[in-house]
Amino acid sequence: MIAARALDEVGRLEQAYREGVEPLSPALKTVIVVDDGLATGATMRVALEALRSAGPAAIVAAVPVAPAEICRWLGEQAEDVICTASPEPFTAVGLWYQDFASVEAEEVHRILRDNRRRVRMN
Repeated sequence: MIAARALDEVGRLEQAYREGVEPLSPALKTVIVVDDGLATGATMRVALEALRSAGPAAIVAAVPVAPAEICRWLGEQAEDVICTASPEPFTAVGLWYQDFASVEAEEVHRILRDNRRRVRMN
C-alpha cells in the first residue's frame, strides 16, 4: 500500500515536471545519473535498476559525497563512477554542504522550462 502510493506520487511529479514533453530514450546512449550525495545508496540503486532495463550503452554514476562502500558498490552497477569524496566517518550527506536546502517544486519547474527554451534556441 505504501509503495503503491509512493509510485503514484512519483508518476504525478514526473507528469507535472515534464509539462507534456516526452521522455528521451536512454537506449544505446551513455547516461549520467547524478545524485547530490548518497548515504545508503537506495535511491541510486532503484534509478540504476530502472535505467539498466531500458538498455543504455553505458551508465555513469556521479555523486559528490558518499561512503566508500557505496562508491565501491556503484562500481559494480555502472560502467563508470565519479565519487569525489568518501569521508570517514560518514554520518550524513548534508554535513558536507554549506547549504543543503531543499529545492522547491516551482524552482524545478522554472529550471526545466529555462532549459527547454535554451535547447530549442540551439
